[in-house]
Amino acid sequence: MVLSGRANNRIGAGREKRYTNVAALVDTNVLVYRFNPRFPDKQRIATDLLREGIRSDTLRVPHQAILEFVAAVTRPLSQGGSLLTPEDARREAEEFLVQFNILYPSEGVVRAALRGAAAYQLPWFDAHLWAYAEYYGLPEILSEDFQHERLYGSVRVRNPFFANGGSVGPGATSRS
Repeated sequence: MVLSGRANNRIGAGREKRYTNVAALVDTNVLVYRFNPRFPDKQRIATDLLREGIRSDTLRVPHQAILEFVAAVTRPLSQGGSLLTPEDARREAEEFLVQFNILYPSEGVVRAALRGAAAYQLPWFDAHLWAYAEYYGLPEILSEDFQHERLYGSVRVRNPFFANGGSVGPGATSRS
């Protein structure tokens, strides 16, 4: 399901006030909740967050999240079926490639992940996700898989599903 096209940035003269939008890194769980009707509050939050991120061009998606998304949404559910068929999952992954700026791994990202895993005792896949934000200079990660509002180096993690002092429902994904 297409959320909308990439935001077009226009430059013009006038009395408009300018604000700098700072991009945030989106974790896999936000992408998965977009397609997870078992958690309607999280699905609504994820949908709104992704639409706004596309409109304002303020979200970045790491390559890792695309891979994890396809694996998570095609994984068999305990009650049978999966969130998406393999065909739909591949189509949605292709849409993400068009709608968002995708960040790809580099030697610098891997080295940052190695340092992050050691310094913050993060599991490898979490350290790798954090490394994208650290390496690319993104000040925020949107994820429910880290401690809410914790600062890791120069990157703060915000759980978009954390409402009124508590998380909205159970988790959707786990990294293996």
